[in-house]
Amino acid sequence: MAKSKSAENRKEITIKIEGKEWEDALDKTFQKKVKTVTVDGFRKGKCPRNIFEKKFGKESLYLDAAESLLQTAFKKVMDENKDLIPVVQPRVDIKSIDEKGVEFLFTIITSPEVIVKKYKGLGVKKPTVKVTKEEIEHEMSHLLEKYTELVTKEKGKVETGNIAVIDFEGFKDGIAFEGGKGENYSLEIGSNTFIPGFEDQVIGMKTGEEKDLNLTFPEDYASQELKGQKVVFKVKVNEIKEKKARELDQEFFEDLGMEGVDTKEKLEKEIKKSIQANKESEAENAYLDQLLQTVAKNVEVDIPEEMVEDEVDHMIHRFSHQLEMQGINLEMYLKFTNSDEKSLRDQMEKDAYQHVLYRLMLDEIIKLENIKVTEKEIEKEIKDLSSKYDMTEEEFVKQFGGKDMIKYDLEMRRIIEILKEANK
Repeated sequence: MAKSKSAENRKEITIKIEGKEWEDALDKTFQKKVKTVTVDGFRKGKCPRNIFEKKFGKESLYLDAAESLLQTAFKKVMDENKDLIPVVQPRVDIKSIDEKGVEFLFTIITSPEVIVKKYKGLGVKKPTVKVTKEEIEHEMSHLLEKYTELVTKEKGKVETGNIAVIDFEGFKDGIAFEGGKGENYSLEIGSNTFIPGFEDQVIGMKTGEEKDLNLTFPEDYASQELKGQKVVFKVKVNEIKEKKARELDQEFFEDLGMEGVDTKEKLEKEIKKSIQANKESEAENAYLDQLLQTVAKNVEVDIPEEMVEDEVDHMIHRFSHQLEMQGINLEMYLKFTNSDEKSLRDQMEKDAYQHVLYRLMLDEIIKLENIKVTEKEIEKEIKDLSSKYDMTEEEFVKQFGGKDMIKYDLEMRRIIEILKEANK
């Protein structure tokens, strides 16, 4: 029988498993363990239990047997406390364990009480945005720069802003080092792509010229073998290219490839539309953040640290996935940034707290507004979005995390719209 000890939204519940259920768990654990040990006089897996226990002790079975009963114990706790809804993975400790049974101590965190004192009439307004002539001109010059043509520099030397097409190889103490060689590499002078001093020494070289560059790797360079080391780069300039400024002519508009845009006026109109859309999106995000911050000032809640830690776990997982999409893992990232996971978790803690606060706050307002999402609305959302993303409905539901997540997303979107309308 489970016994509970309550303290607001933190529940400590003990449950003991004993008798036949405990004996069965010990027996199953023995059957597994005996296959992995060698006992003199017996073939592997054939040692009797009394001999096994004499050699290794009864205690050698306890922890594995207890672990095998964790899910069973937790189910019993939930069956006997149906009003409890954990908001994070429960913590479990072994309170006592012996040949008669095991007693688990579950610490279950439930959602804290949330008091939203005011969430309407807060006067949060979305800022208006406008596009200036200077912004349009800046984007126009950026496009001209982007589509700049590179032409071979027949005469002259390498200058800042030129593209030097080079062969290079690096040597330390006369021996070529790994990763220090390239052929026909296009190096933009002034981009600071290579280590300090490299590009400076290429300036002034002519096409076909070869030169030894005496350099020193920075003290904070990633490679332990090269940091702070003096090296020589043998460099040959194969070609020098310079940028040719573009004009707003027909050839440029063809290269641009924007449908219906063939004059300066039409391009300015499209640029203005694009800048306006970006500004509107940024303004919407800033407005929503301000709205939630303002409502949150009127909320009373004591958020358990376990909920914040759980949110940090999710943030770390998402961040790790993003890194993997870029071809690196979390361990590599921490090494490159000279950091560790604790520092990363500390950085994320403030945002994690805010995420949890907003989620609890919005959940409570959903209750106050009596927001209901029907099965018909969920099915329509599935149909519309699966069609939009060219997926089957089953694939979309799985990718989204299930129907409950789709329902929750609809509730959140609806309550956000209510908050916007109620706080103009």
